[in-house]
Amino acid sequence: METLRERKKQRTRDALVRAAVELFTSQGYDRTTVDDIAAAVDVSQRTFFRYFAGKEEAALALQDMVVARFVASVRERPSHETPLEAMRQAVVEGWDTINEIIESVVPVEQYLRMYSVIESSPVLLAAHLRRSTETEERLAHVLAEREGVDLDTDPRPRLAVAVFSGVMRVTERQWTMAGDFSLETMREMTISYLEQVGPTLTENWRTH
Repeated sequence: METLRERKKQRTRDALVRAAVELFTSQGYDRTTVDDIAAAVDVSQRTFFRYFAGKEEAALALQDMVVARFVASVRERPSHETPLEAMRQAVVEGWDTINEIIESVVPVEQYLRMYSVIESSPVLLAAHLRRSTETEERLAHVLAEREGVDLDTDPRPRLAVAVFSGVMRVTERQWTMAGDFSLETMREMTISYLEQVGPTLTENWRTH
């Protein structure tokens, strides 16, 4: 059972993330300092560093929460689903849960606008891509465990994750370029792109 102290710590952490996202999306990542974030929550810089190593970690905290939930969802998918189907269904069926996780800290629209901040900041983009690579390896381990294969000798878990992650990156990029910062648009685009994986990889693209 969660203690009062743990709930207080979680509220402080959420408040810092909320302030960071609000500042990053309103005045930019580079123009926002740790002191700005701490001041917005009326805590000391020392308190900020109890929760985050720096503003980069605070900027990506929500993405980390969403990724953690997604990886857990893949692990929990029924064993009869193929690896790609398990990842696809984890996204599609977990959408509402992920939405709740985000909304507990910031409005979804603000979370989605952070994608543009990440894309426009070389430091954040590099950190985001590094974390994506780490997530892919975690997912590969989950799939290998699900399917009972040896990740050291069987390349299929990493290949499946690479395909899935590539689709998600294309989806994110297309969505941010479209400028429609709605969760429903992102959801529809994600489902559409994932459904095209099979035909894209196996069918002849030429019409004549």
